[in-house]
Amino acid sequence: MDTTQQEEEKKPQGEPQVELRKPYRPWLGRVDRYIIRTFLSTFIFSIILILSIAVVFDVNAKISDFLKPEVPFSKILFHYYLNFIPYYANMFSPLFVFISVIFFTSNLAANTEIVAMLASGMSFRRLLRPYMVAAGIIALVTYLLNGFIIPSGNRVRLAFEDAYLRSKTEKYTSNIQIAIEKDVYLYIKEYESQSKVAYSMAVDRFKGRSLVARMTSDEAHYDTLDRWHLRDFHIRRFAGLKATDTVGYDLDTNLRIRPSDFLVNEKDVEKMRNDQLDSYIARQKERGASNTKLFQIELHKRYAAIFSAFILTFIGAVLSSKKMKNGLGINLVIGFALCLGYIVATTVTAQFSNVGMMAPWLAAWLPNISFVLIASLLWRKAPQ
Repeated sequence: MDTTQQEEEKKPQGEPQVELRKPYRPWLGRVDRYIIRTFLSTFIFSIILILSIAVVFDVNAKISDFLKPEVPFSKILFHYYLNFIPYYANMFSPLFVFISVIFFTSNLAANTEIVAMLASGMSFRRLLRPYMVAAGIIALVTYLLNGFIIPSGNRVRLAFEDAYLRSKTEKYTSNIQIAIEKDVYLYIKEYESQSKVAYSMAVDRFKGRSLVARMTSDEAHYDTLDRWHLRDFHIRRFAGLKATDTVGYDLDTNLRIRPSDFLVNEKDVEKMRNDQLDSYIARQKERGASNTKLFQIELHKRYAAIFSAFILTFIGAVLSSKKMKNGLGINLVIGFALCLGYIVATTVTAQFSNVGMMAPWLAAWLPNISFVLIASLLWRKAPQ
């Protein structure tokens, strides 16, 4: 009889087998909740601090306009500053996500708290979990602000600026060339929004590459029924080598285009929700219009801003997790430098896209792609 059989015989019969179970560990423990709470509170405090300074400087710059008797105090408070605060909070968000992570993580490292966490058996990858959860909360808030809340607030804020500060609305434009529909193109030499009059209008209709009709008018008045009233019009239709002309003084026509389709600027883009941007871009593309770059950049920037919260949080945590001899200062300097680089990259790529040197999606996402590469390089030096 071998040894194994003897041991089995020695075991008492009927004794219950005790199965060892691993102790329950919540997905987010006490340390995780501490990091999330510290991250978000530092971020909120930083945003409140910078917004307080921004509001003070803005009031100082506009105090002479606010003191005018025709400017109601209630509108200053609820129409302007109630929408001013979320707009600039969202604008400063990427910068202060980064600064907040560096600030409180450097303090954790300086107090050897991170060393204690890693010494207890926690991996650095596991340490990043609460950081990503907090970044996810900020990213969700950023998506809601960018896509829905801020555009609605911008309408009210910019309407206040138009009425009481300085005009932000486009009142005049010239040399307009836009597609009304497939193979139909509109040309306007000058347009004034106050009088709703277009000067030197021409509409060309093509069939393939052949021009089949051309309508010109010295003046065209737009009314609220989406109709254009032409004065001194001339219509020429081409049939092979023959041409027929129709000349008159007054003509009402529906051109299926509104001044809002071509009378836009960067402030109008800020008033559109994500779904409105999508529909506007799709409508302009159906017409064959090429003036959608500003809208495409804005839409892609809003989605890119969501992922920037995760990227900047990751870089900030990796960068400041080591205890430095120079303390917090060197980490903040590096953080500010990287944030400045991110903002400059975002601005430069947007300008490249506006002049046609870069695709709108690439202009919005290139800063994120670049910082992902920086994050991968920093990850190799992180304490594992």
